[in-house]
Amino acid sequence: MSKFDVIVVGAGPAGLAFARALAGTGLSLAVVERQTRESLENAAFDGREIALTHRSVAHLRDLGAWDRIDPAEVAPLREARVFNGRSPLALSFDTAGTDADRLGTLIPNHCIRRALFAATKDQPGFTLVDGATVKAAGTDRKGAWVELSDGSRLEGRLLIAADSRFSAIRDQLGIGARINRLGKSMMVCRVTHEGDHEGVATEWFDHGQTFAMLPLNGHMSSAVLTLPSHEIDRIAALPRDALGQELTRRYHRRLGAMQVVADPQVYPLAVTWSRHFAATRAALIGDAAVGMHPVTAHGFNLGLAGAVRLAALIRQAAARGRDIGSSLLLRRYEAGHRLASRPVYDATAMIVGLYTAEDPAARLARHVTLKAAARLPYIRHGVRQLLLQH
Repeated sequence: MSKFDVIVVGAGPAGLAFARALAGTGLSLAVVERQTRESLENAAFDGREIALTHRSVAHLRDLGAWDRIDPAEVAPLREARVFNGRSPLALSFDTAGTDADRLGTLIPNHCIRRALFAATKDQPGFTLVDGATVKAAGTDRKGAWVELSDGSRLEGRLLIAADSRFSAIRDQLGIGARINRLGKSMMVCRVTHEGDHEGVATEWFDHGQTFAMLPLNGHMSSAVLTLPSHEIDRIAALPRDALGQELTRRYHRRLGAMQVVADPQVYPLAVTWSRHFAATRAALIGDAAVGMHPVTAHGFNLGLAGAVRLAALIRQAAARGRDIGSSLLLRRYEAGHRLASRPVYDATAMIVGLYTAEDPAARLARHVTLKAAARLPYIRHGVRQLLLQH
C-alpha cells in the first residue's frame, strides 16, 4: 500500500495541468494512467487542433508548459465565420475594436500533452503510476483509496477523476451523468489547399453535414467533417487522393483543391454532463465533469480552467494548514465550475440542436437567427469576449 495526499486518475491535459498547478505546495501526488510513460512523453499526433483562448495560453505559461511547445506548431486564429446552408450570409467574429492581434491560438493536442507532461514529470512530490488500470475506487470521510488491476492499493486524502467523459471513477463514486451519444462522428485531418485562409476559421452548418476548417500555418488547415457515423467511416477509409477530392467537393472549392497530408482520425461524438462535480473527498475535472460538443471548441478551455480553479483552492488550504479535501472546499470548486460551464454547455446544446436539425421549420429558424445575430453587435461582442478571455 502507498499513501499520498492526492490521487489523480488520468494523465490527460486536465489531470496533468491539475498536478502541475500544485507544484511547490509540498503535497504528494500519484497520477494513475493506463498509458505508458513513453507514450506520455511522446504523445502521438491525433489529428485534433485545440483552439486556445487567451486565458488558456496564460494558464499554460503559468504552468511552465507554453515555452515547451514548438513555435512552428502555433497558429493564430484571427477571425471566425459561421455559415448556414447555401446562404452567403456569415456571422463573423473578429478583433476589431480591441488591442488583440488574434481571437485565439490553434495548437495540436499532442503538443499540449507533451508539454504538460514535460513540465510535470520531474516536479517534487509527483509520482506517475503508468501502465495501470483502476479496478476499484472509493472514498469516505477519512480519505480515498484506489485498487489497481495488479493488486496494489493507493490511499490518499483526496481523489481526482480526470479519466474522460466516460469516467469509470465517476461511476465508482456513484455520481450520475447525462450522456448523449449523438450517433455522429467527427473526422479530422490536415489538408493543404490552393487558397489562403488568412487565419480565418469557418464553421459551416450545411444541409446534412457540418464542415469546419481550422487555419494552421501556411496554406494548411485542419478539416473537420461531421456526419452520421457510418458515412464518416466510409469517407475516412478512402485513399488520400480520393479523400482530398471528397473534401474539396464538400467544401465547394472555397479554398481550392485540397490535398490530405495526414491520415484522418475519427471520433464518435458524445456529450456528457455530470450531476455533481464533487463528492466526499473527491472531485471531477476535465471531461469527467463536462464533456462538451466540439462545435464551440471550448471543451479544452473549460477543462483547463476547472483544473486550475480546483488546484488554487487546494493550494490555499495547504498553505493555511487546512484540510485539502474538506466538503467546503469541494463545494466551492463545484459551484464555481458549474457557474462557468453551464452557460457555455447550454448555449452549445442550443446551437447544435438548431443547426443540425433538417426539418423545414428548423432551417428557416436558423436562417432567421443567423440573420438577426449578424445585425445585433452585442451578440457578436459577447461571443468575442468569451474567446478573448484574459
